[in-house]
Amino acid sequence: MAYKLPVSVLVVVHTAALDVLLLQRVSPPGFWQSVTGSLEPGESPAEAALREICEETGIAARPQDLVDWRRCNRFAIREEWRHRYAPEVSHNLEHVFSLCVPDGQPVTLAPDEHDATFWLPHDAAAAKVFSWTNRDAILQLPDHFPAGRRR
Repeated sequence: MAYKLPVSVLVVVHTAALDVLLLQRVSPPGFWQSVTGSLEPGESPAEAALREICEETGIAARPQDLVDWRRCNRFAIREEWRHRYAPEVSHNLEHVFSLCVPDGQPVTLAPDEHDATFWLPHDAAAAKVFSWTNRDAILQLPDHFPAGRRR
């Protein structure tokens, strides 16, 4: 069995008005999140972020539109997902990014991963996600995308 690397990306996809795209996981049900995913061998965090955005939303983002927050979170891997990693692995290192998209951006879900979407104002989105790292990133979105830089 090929184990997942314990290095991942979190990408907050948002509009200029700071409405945030949330995806509902198929399993476990009821878990809302931003775009996430593990790196593949030889892949950089930015490459993984662009791949995961496309796989999970159908959005073909350009590298120059991706904002690398140069921030990493370390957290314990949830017990129900631990079997995907090597036996000695208990924690994951997550690289944080954001992507601003136009209002009305169409989203095509990967049905094996997600079954619903919401666009919510960033404060409401932060209250809905299950991960503390996702919540914190959404709450910090105005710091990384201030009003003066909004389109």
